[in-house]
Amino acid sequence: MTAEVDSPSVAPAPGDTWTGKFRNHVVRELPPDKLLPDRQPSYVGSWIYVFGVLTIAALVVIVATGVVLTLEGPEWYHISDVGHFFNSLHFWSVQLFFIFMVVHLWGKFWMAAWRGRRAMTWITGVVAFIVSIATAFTGYLMQTNADSQWITFEAKDGLNAVGIGAWFNVTNLGQTMLLHVCTLPLVVGLIVVLHVLLVRKRGVVPPIDAFKDAPTSAETAEVAS
Repeated sequence: MTAEVDSPSVAPAPGDTWTGKFRNHVVRELPPDKLLPDRQPSYVGSWIYVFGVLTIAALVVIVATGVVLTLEGPEWYHISDVGHFFNSLHFWSVQLFFIFMVVHLWGKFWMAAWRGRRAMTWITGVVAFIVSIATAFTGYLMQTNADSQWITFEAKDGLNAVGIGAWFNVTNLGQTMLLHVCTLPLVVGLIVVLHVLLVRKRGVVPPIDAFKDAPTSAETAEVAS
């Protein structure tokens, strides 16, 4: 009995497998020159375009310091000097994160950033903001001090009043910790990645009057996209 040998003549053609189809779809939607561009339009030099990157930078600091706080625990960041430093760094990076994100969202709102089939880009940014509020809220509940205790029981009354207190028991520190440390940050991270990929796919939205005086091929490409 001879072993069956795969014949090159019956091998699936490139792109016939699900991995090949997925690869072709990704390359078609996000070619390398869009995914990792080395040039940007001149209007990207405006200060309003900086706040998206600043928001992501603040998010990186939040995640990094949050990992340290999670590994060391509440007693460490309440008593240790180094713990106080990381706790403060985590807290202030959250404040900067929301400042940068609010400026970014308002700037894009007044620029009508949903132009050029960018509605989903705008929507993912808004959803990321909403989920970030929930993440910050659970973070305040985890301070394990008098402030967090007061916020927790006030929040419990509010959640009970709207009928969802049975599913979100904010007085349960374990549930709150799971939401703040794992679930909600993961959701925020996935939405941010999707948001950035959509920006790469559709390009950075130009100012409303970018092509007002001198229409160019860039304007034609913007309208076509």
